[in-house]
Formats: sequence, C-alpha cells, structure tokens
Amino acid sequence: METRNKDAANSQELPEEETAIDAAPQESAEEAAAETSEAPAEAHAEPTAEEALAAQLEQAQKDLAAEKDKYLRLLAEYDNYRKRSARERDSIYADVRADTLLKLLPVYDNLDRALQQTTADEAYRKGVEMTMNQFLDALKALGVTPIEAVGQTFDPAVHNAVMAVEDPEKGEKEIVQEFQKGFKMGERVIRFSMVQVAN
Repeated sequence: METRNKDAANSQELPEEETAIDAAPQESAEEAAAETSEAPAEAHAEPTAEEALAAQLEQAQKDLAAEKDKYLRLLAEYDNYRKRSARERDSIYADVRADTLLKLLPVYDNLDRALQQTTADEAYRKGVEMTMNQFLDALKALGVTPIEAVGQTFDPAVHNAVMAVEDPEKGEKEIVQEFQKGFKMGERVIRFSMVQVAN
C-alpha cells in the first residue's frame, strides 16, 4: 500500500517537471524573438558613421554647386554691366563731340561765304583762305570730313534735298547745287548737305 502511494506521488510529480521543462524553451524563444526584433529597429534608427559622412558629403557638393552657379551668374552680370557701361560711355562721348562740332560749323559757313565774295584786297582774301584751311585741318584732326555733293547722285543718307529742277543735261537725281555743306564724323552724319536735285 505504501508502494502504491509512492507510485501515485511520483506520477503526480512528473507532469509538473515536464511542464517546467516545456516552459523554459518557450520563454527563451520569446526573448530571442524580442532581441531579434529590437536589433534591426536599432540599426535602422541610427545610421552608421559612413552613411552620415556620405550624407554630409552629398549636401556639401550640392551647396558647392549652388554657390558656383551664383558666382557664374554674378560674373556674367558684371561682364554685361561693364560692356554696357563702355558702350554708353563711348556713345555719350560721341554725342558730345558731334554736338560741339555742330555748333562750330557756322564758323565754316561764314568763312565760305566770305571766300565767295569778290574783293580787291588780296591780302584780306589770303587771310580768309588761311583761316579756312586751318579750320578744315582742325576738323580733319577730329575725324570730321566734308560730304561731297555737287555732281554726285542724291543719297538721302547724307543729303537733304530742298529744291528740285528739271535739267535735260543732268542725270537723274544728280545734285546740281549745294546750299549748305554737310559733314560726317567717321560714319556718323553730324550735318546733312542741303542741296538742289535735278530731274
């Protein structure tokens, strides 16, 4: 009877041991799964030092490209400004020079009229001729040249027709008379020739 009781007691204790043994592997599996799930999350959350350096390098390259683009734009704008300023300066200088010379041309007109008058005083005439030659030399030194008119074909780019005449002996649009001398400074007309045109 005592033996039977011992066997019963042993049979009751065995399932408890088996239960304890089975529980241990389940706990270790759950812990392993938890550690496995935590490890990738930590790796994903915190980038490595190499990845951080690569990101910094990429950002630095983008910043450098942006600054280089700004520099090139600024350089192009300055170059355009410099060229535009030089053109404007040259244009203003040419305008002032042409305006000044235009105001001096009446002196030429008066000297020309004086030379067209007849006079018995040869010394006076010689003095006017010398003054005219000196004036023309000064104009030439400034790049001013007279516009040819009489005998030339009328050109509206340099001549201003104020009269017309029918003359069968003259060619079509031939200039037969000049009322006021025209002048050019280089290729720029500073005063048109005032002329009479035939046919």
